[in-house]
Amino acid sequence: TPVKEPRLLILNEALASELGLDAEAMRQRAAVFAGNELPSGAKPLAQAYAGHQFGNFTGLGDGRALLLGEQITPECRRFDIQLKGAGPTPFSRGGDGRAAIGPMLREYVISEAMHALGIPTTRSLAVAATGEAVFRKQGLLPGAVLTRVAASHIRVGTFQWAAAHQDLAALRVLTEHTLERHYPELLGAENPALSLLEAALKRQASLIARWMQVGFIHGVMNTDNVALSGETIDYGPCAFMDEYDPKTTFSSIDRRGRYAFGNQPQIAQWNAARLAEALLPILHPDEKKALELANGLIEKFADFFQHDWLTVMRAKLGLFTTEAEDRSLIQDLLNWMQAKKADYTLTFAALTKGHLESNEWQTRWQQRLSRQTQSRDEAVALMR
Repeated sequence: TPVKEPRLLILNEALASELGLDAEAMRQRAAVFAGNELPSGAKPLAQAYAGHQFGNFTGLGDGRALLLGEQITPECRRFDIQLKGAGPTPFSRGGDGRAAIGPMLREYVISEAMHALGIPTTRSLAVAATGEAVFRKQGLLPGAVLTRVAASHIRVGTFQWAAAHQDLAALRVLTEHTLERHYPELLGAENPALSLLEAALKRQASLIARWMQVGFIHGVMNTDNVALSGETIDYGPCAFMDEYDPKTTFSSIDRRGRYAFGNQPQIAQWNAARLAEALLPILHPDEKKALELANGLIEKFADFFQHDWLTVMRAKLGLFTTEAEDRSLIQDLLNWMQAKKADYTLTFAALTKGHLESNEWQTRWQQRLSRQTQSRDEAVALMR
């Protein structure tokens, strides 16, 4: 839906270059980033998907997002280009399909921060002002459109939509397409759905471990916000934790703490179980056997996560080697941080300088460091 006065607020020139786009030419195309003009070859569509929002199943779909198409980079990588806030879609459910400048700039900043931290994420190519106001609880706010770049927008909710419609053909095609797009090494697997489920579980476990590593709180871990690519998607209510407390939430509607920082691994497993449910009809022709296969994988999620979490947390403590007591060493530090109301990131920063009030824990940590061959400087470099 065209807007009154399209104006480019910010362009991610580095990302534009990676995508094979001419950044200077892009600067003259504010109308494209606001949705007033279509790039050559674009055939915009809003994707249908279902999902569990705060545990409740509902029909959804892109209410304010439009997929323009796919961009092939000079390295032959494929990315979705999507406008967020470009106007109503068939799934807007009475909404205006628009977005305010503040949240769009927040997604730009935080998604690029996550990328810089090496955490799989969708990215932001541009934010364009619309010259129009949007009405929200805070009143009238200046409008904007975000251009989001993703490995794909295939979500757990995409599979839930096909399953809810009992469309087995769609489930099979979607499974093959997702394997081809994100897990090409698994193409030709004896059981494609089972292979996809296991691969997606491992990527989600790794992703959540990386969130926990940097104190990131997603805020809205609904199944429509779980990307099969393993990327972080949707930066609505989200934050990096300051004072360490696993009960920390960052969503005004999450009154029961469902998506609290410390609950994220369990919620990721719960979401993975919803993917397994959607895949049940094509996991195995025998329903009982399909359930056995699905449950067997879901039960492994905790092990996948613990392995990845210990790996990244060892790095935060400068540990190159593996010892059986590492988990308790890490947990005891977190318990101390919670008791002291210590800042999560600043505590680890202080450790790189050897500054921490907890003398007993610090003694244990120094003894642990001494049992590896790497030098103190190498350990600090790893921690940083």
